Amino acid sequence: MTQIRFVIKIIITAVFLLMVSVCIAYGQKVYVTEWKSEADYLVYVTDWKSEANVIAYLTKWKSSTKPQSGIWYFTQWKSEADIKIYYTRWKSEANLIVYFTEWKSEARWDK
Repeated sequence: MTQIRFVIKIIITAVFLLMVSVCIAYGQKVYVTEWKSEADYLVYVTDWKSEANVIAYLTKWKSSTKPQSGIWYFTQWKSEADIKIYYTRWKSEANLIVYFTEWKSEARWDK
């Protein structure tokens, strides 16, 4: 009986660690880098919601971020960030097109 409990505890711990690692990998804590070469995404900011890959809502609270939610928190420290972005002036150079919204309910990763 104690072996079964031990195995169940190991499985629960493994599932929890997997969930935490997925959240970290796809979180929304964002660092803006000065160098294109260290960015995960080259971002072009659009004025049109219809052409965006991400409709991003900026939050003041780190705890408000959720994986692939579009709710972004900008961090001052690269080591704290889940993703690093570099803003580009040219849409053709970007691999992520972002529209910033004022409404949290609109936030999402579209494409």
